[in-house]
Amino acid sequence: MRTVPSVMAVCASALLLSSCGVGSSDTAVSPRKGDDITLGLLLPDRDTSRFDRFDHPLIKKEVAALTHGKGKVAYANAGASAKRQSEQFRKMVADKVDVILVDAVDAAAIEPSVQKAKDAGIPVIAYDRLAQGPIDAYVSHDNELVGEVQGRSIVEALGDKAETSKVVMMNGSPADPNTALFKKGATSELDGKVVIAKQYDTREWLPSVAKANMKAAIASVGLNNIAAVYSANDDMAGAVIDELKKAGASRIPPVTGQDATLAAVQRVVSGEQYMTVYKSFLLEATNAAQIAVYKVQGRDLQFDALIRDKVNSPTQDDIPSLLVPVVALTKDNIEQTVVKDGVYTVQQICTAPYAADCAEIGLK
Repeated sequence: MRTVPSVMAVCASALLLSSCGVGSSDTAVSPRKGDDITLGLLLPDRDTSRFDRFDHPLIKKEVAALTHGKGKVAYANAGASAKRQSEQFRKMVADKVDVILVDAVDAAAIEPSVQKAKDAGIPVIAYDRLAQGPIDAYVSHDNELVGEVQGRSIVEALGDKAETSKVVMMNGSPADPNTALFKKGATSELDGKVVIAKQYDTREWLPSVAKANMKAAIASVGLNNIAAVYSANDDMAGAVIDELKKAGASRIPPVTGQDATLAAVQRVVSGEQYMTVYKSFLLEATNAAQIAVYKVQGRDLQFDALIRDKVNSPTQDDIPSLLVPVVALTKDNIEQTVVKDGVYTVQQICTAPYAADCAEIGLK
């Protein structure tokens, strides 16, 4: 459940947070702890390229900026293993880190670890995915809106033919609570407007699983009968497109994605992938680091200024939350999104295989 009035209407960019009165670490307060803090960062997997490439370094950079270079980030990646993440979590509790920022592999499985942190007096901030247990705050994107944007894009791409068009849905991992929100948002746009011919869950968001499911969908629905594919993220979209090519598709139908990975942005440029959902990693990671530091240091005014939304988990109601807006990235707005925000340069996107496509859309 989500409630979205949102501080983002006031602070639309991470770069503007200081002008909103929440970006400075010099505000006069009586902090519970000084700058020598340790933030424990637990990220879920390495298959999703954004976590190591963007989230970890952005959070590390912001913690250093907020603590005059004295704060540290203890980082662990679970490699898609809920068991390993629980072990990593317990170690951070044993090491007495000051706050834990966790992107859960399995939202339910992490609950006992969250409770251990609570018992030890260590605040826990759920990051990107809503963890169960007594968390102190939640920072993510409006994940139902992500699905709505993806579903709406498919309907728009199919146009007048949408009502009779067969769509295959590649949902994310059932262990990830965001998957249900993505799916809810997507089906709210697709139901009654297209024919959902087949749909699959994708264990641990693994592209190899998505590829196998796409092969099954092609066998069941027929290659030429698949009008579009809803793919919950970009790595799965790449696997879907590879399988469509392998099956002999002369034209790739509209395929959605999420995360705006470099490979996905290049596929959008070339026309192989119809769209991806751009979620500002800068805004999400920077805000999460700020919220965690402010929580530890007792900077309640800054903390409350960022946390304006409320969400519910199966174990907790009215969790203070920050839900960051999302954007549908297409050929038309690459320069205004990932290039403008410094995620990629034009040179990184427009390598030799994509140079002609970039020139065609005016990306230079």
